[in-house]
Amino acid sequence: MNSNPDAGGLADGLEWVVVALGSNQGASDKILAEAMDRLERLVGGSMRRSALWRSAPVDCPPGSADFLNAVVAWAKAPEQTPETLLTTLQSLERDFGRRPKRVPNEPRPLDLDLIVFGSERRQTAQLTLPHPRAGERAFVLCPLAEVLPNLVLPGQTQTVRELLDGLGGAGRRRIERI
Repeated sequence: MNSNPDAGGLADGLEWVVVALGSNQGASDKILAEAMDRLERLVGGSMRRSALWRSAPVDCPPGSADFLNAVVAWAKAPEQTPETLLTTLQSLERDFGRRPKRVPNEPRPLDLDLIVFGSERRQTAQLTLPHPRAGERAFVLCPLAEVLPNLVLPGQTQTVRELLDGLGGAGRRRIERI
């Protein structure tokens, strides 16, 4: 067992749910602001929000526009499950015009990724928790470090801040807070 008191989706003594938001199609700033507002209404409580970050597309088709990214986090409620939240996130993506993928990582008006759901771990066809690449992506770690810098992702030993610092300059290339 990890002796870090913030390990396993814990920070500030709470289990956290973390959702990363991204958009590179349409009025991305307005889309992300409205998506955060809708998520806050859905969770029915206070929610931490990062600033918006602009990042170069990663593993996207040639000519893809830059993304705007953000992170939201809230304290996990006992009645929530990762599966029901995933269904809600996918529905919200469709509300903003997301269509079934034709090409991996194609441009999209709204992308919502469930990063952490407390200390939960999943490896199914529909859901992997924690998100398998969250700890290596600056476009997730930069906004997450704003809202939960001491969070330790399940399966990790370093805090979000330490993971971000470990990326160095090359890993943080072309990402900026706006």
